[in-house]
Formats: sequence, structure tokens, C-alpha cells
Amino acid sequence: MIIAGTSESHAMGERIATAIACCERLNQIPFSDQEGIRLAWRELTGQTVGSDFHLVPPIRVDHGINLSVGRDVFINHSCTISDIGGLDIGDEVLIGPNVSLLTSGHPVEPLERRRRVTAAPIVIGRNVWIGARATVLQGVTVGDDSVVAAGAVVTDDVPPSTLVAGVPAREVRRLR
Repeated sequence: MIIAGTSESHAMGERIATAIACCERLNQIPFSDQEGIRLAWRELTGQTVGSDFHLVPPIRVDHGINLSVGRDVFINHSCTISDIGGLDIGDEVLIGPNVSLLTSGHPVEPLERRRRVTAAPIVIGRNVWIGARATVLQGVTVGDDSVVAAGAVVTDDVPPSTLVAGVPAREVRRLR
């Protein structure tokens, strides 16, 4: 938990400003310039990605430095990534348009909402597909080979090889 007014919250605010500036530059790069996008991604995250990484701008990322991406990852346009709590995206992951991966939030209690930020990591396993407009919340692990249906809101862990859908997301069926 990050408390407002502390050195930790000031550092978080500075990193957010840096990440927003990096995203503004990245979002000006044409999709056809994937090498330029990968270089901008490196500036944002400090992580080098291979030629099998593909991103369709625009994207919004609030930290970047707490974000790890595996090989052969595709991120479609208009995604929002909050990686304050840490985000690990595995190999061969497909992320649909307008997906939100949110590792941070605020307490429910009215007096605490503006004073604290809560955070917990998200782990996206290998060969996961996250459908359009899905939201994955802090503290969730999505198991290998799973599918998160379009529009789902994932609040709990998803077992491997499972299709989840709905708000909140629930298991629809096993995939194997």
C-alpha cells in the first residue's frame, strides 16, 4: 500500500509522469514502424523485446518499469496497463483491443480512497488470449492456455486451460 504524501508516493508520481511522456511519444509512431515501437517500448519499460513483439498504438502505461513481457506477444490498440503492482505477461500472449490490466487501485473506505493506493501483481501465463475490453484486476493470475472472453472482468485467478466470461468472470468451460 502506498500512502499519499510519502517519498514513495512522490517517486510514484514522478514515474507516472515519465511513463505518460514515453507513451505520448510511442503513440505517435506508425504501426508499420514496429522497430520504432520496440525501441520506444524499451524506453518505457527498460526491457528489450524481440522482433516477435507487436504493439498497435495507442497504449497507456502508468509505470512501465514493473512490466515484463515474454516472447511473441501481441498487444492490440487502446490498452491500459497499470503496472504499479507488477505485471508479468508470458510468452505467446494475445491481448485484444481496449483491454485493461490494472495492478493498482484504491481502498473502498471513503476516508482512505484518496490517501492510499493498493497494489498487487498480475501474472498472465503462456499462450493466453485476453479478449477485447476485458479487465484483469490486481492480484490475479491467468493460467497458461486460458481465454478471458471479451468484456469479462477478472477478479479471481483463472486456472490453466480455462475459458472465463462475465462480470465478474466465471468459468465457462475447460479447454482441454
